[in-house]
Amino acid sequence: MTTVQSMTGFARREGTTGRYRWAWELRSVNGKGLDVRLRLPPGLDLLETEVRRRIAAELGRGNIQASLSLGYSEPKIEAVLNRDALAALQVLRSELGDLVDPSPLRLDSLLSIRGLVEFKEAEDDAEAVSVRDAAILDGLDLALEDLVTMRRSEGAALAAILSGQVRTIEALTATVENDPSRSSEEIARRLSAQLSTLLESGGSGLDRDRLYGEVALLATKADLREEIDRLKAHVAAADDLLARGGPIGRRLDFLAQEFNRESNTICSKSNSAAVTAAGIELKVVIDQFREQVQNLE
Repeated sequence: MTTVQSMTGFARREGTTGRYRWAWELRSVNGKGLDVRLRLPPGLDLLETEVRRRIAAELGRGNIQASLSLGYSEPKIEAVLNRDALAALQVLRSELGDLVDPSPLRLDSLLSIRGLVEFKEAEDDAEAVSVRDAAILDGLDLALEDLVTMRRSEGAALAAILSGQVRTIEALTATVENDPSRSSEEIARRLSAQLSTLLESGGSGLDRDRLYGEVALLATKADLREEIDRLKAHVAAADDLLARGGPIGRRLDFLAQEFNRESNTICSKSNSAAVTAAGIELKVVIDQFREQVQNLE
């Protein structure tokens, strides 16, 4: 059996590789499909395709925010000399040699000239970058494992809630089915009384055969057998989906719509206060059921 997953969750993984320090943060919320919003540091755009592929391999639905931060645990600074600027400075010194102090250029003087020497983070070679990227992707896999674990834990809790709501729907369906007003004898008695009242109040001129035909039609329309049978079938289908697990959110949402359709029909056809009350309670539980279903993958 595949575990039911919620679509909400959070995970964070961080680590150090060489002189790099990285951290993944993954956030997941409800969504109609899989929508991945990715934030990578400058220079790591080449990882985007692989990152998206790995996320899609683990998650079926949800709005996913995945962000990677990257820093240096051991800064590596290098000085870069602007040789063109130095050459221009030397030419200028030669041209002004008779007008200014011709003392030799000193290092501290050169360093004070803006733009002549630039200090920046040293770039690693291709092998070091490859090792870093592999570690970052491994960290993503660990973060995804944590996120899936959290989504499954919440999914198990949701499945228990949904199963309880299905049991309530099943019990209310039984209440409707067993209500005394639904017995054929009670329906016949009630329609007979209504017919007698109509005939006694001046309906003697009516076509009796047609009148009895209309009564039979009304009796058929008032019968809730089909709605009850469909509710029972939907309950069985919901139980099967919850037992099967996996990405069942869309299927359960469809069943919630079908549950609601049958409860509306029961309320509209009911001629009993008890059945109407059960139908209204059905609608309340079904709305709660559908709201929870929106959280499932």
